[in-house]
Amino acid sequence: MTSFRAEFKKRLAQPGLVVAPGVFEMVSLRLADRMNFEALYMTGYGTVASLLGLPDAGVATYTDMVGRVTSMAGMAKTPLIADGDTGYGGLLNVRHTIRGYEAAGAVAIQLEDQEFPKKCGHTPGRRVIPMEDMVKKIEVAVNSRTDPNFQIIARTDARTTLGLDEALRRGEAYAKAGADILFIESPESVDEMQRICQTFRGIPLVANMVEKGRTPVLSKEELEKLGYKIVIFPVTALLASVQAMTKVYEQFKSTGSSVDQAVDLYDFAELSKLMGFEDVWEFEKKFVETK
Repeated sequence: MTSFRAEFKKRLAQPGLVVAPGVFEMVSLRLADRMNFEALYMTGYGTVASLLGLPDAGVATYTDMVGRVTSMAGMAKTPLIADGDTGYGGLLNVRHTIRGYEAAGAVAIQLEDQEFPKKCGHTPGRRVIPMEDMVKKIEVAVNSRTDPNFQIIARTDARTTLGLDEALRRGEAYAKAGADILFIESPESVDEMQRICQTFRGIPLVANMVEKGRTPVLSKEELEKLGYKIVIFPVTALLASVQAMTKVYEQFKSTGSSVDQAVDLYDFAELSKLMGFEDVWEFEKKFVETK
């Protein structure tokens, strides 16, 4: 795992944008993992939704989330960036979270400066803790990791309530505290995104692409030109999945059948292969007695 993280850290120092699609449960993880992305992003919004059926509003516990990190990172052949919310409490909780996410196999953890309970980054009503308190969290996070290649992503949600100047001020403080990657959440224009990238030229930056969110959704080429290093798409696959399921369930309700289904369905045999049934079948050929 150490070499796995070292390769990811080395990649961040090279030219080009790292595209990290959001994964939110094990089917999405297995599907994205086979497509040779350079990283995957375990989205807090989607993970809480799929695991608990609840909003990403601070209701998921450390135990809930580290269990998902363990499952996803343990199965994936792709580096996994994992959402760690606020660190699930005070400074001692942050130390415990860093150790847990690192042991679970993530290559990077995202920590944010929201008050607890936190809220999804593109929703209203978010409030942030004092900058000095988040600086201490970052310092604890850096001090708590055992692998120096385990990346600490510092996210600030200050833009929405306190303005871009405050968000930039916090980003500078978090970088000084030792954060490896900065995530200035929810810029509201291309000009703001450009200012962020011009301010932090020497540190990798995360762009968060949320369709119909607060930030403009740009092309890969546009994001690279601005200066971003990582782009995450936390809910795109989830939105597509829910839209497709809605149409399927509506047809069941209206017709009572899947005949003439309007949704383009994934092949059942291919899904069985994706989920690992071929390994089961091979095992049974070798070891299971047949009559």
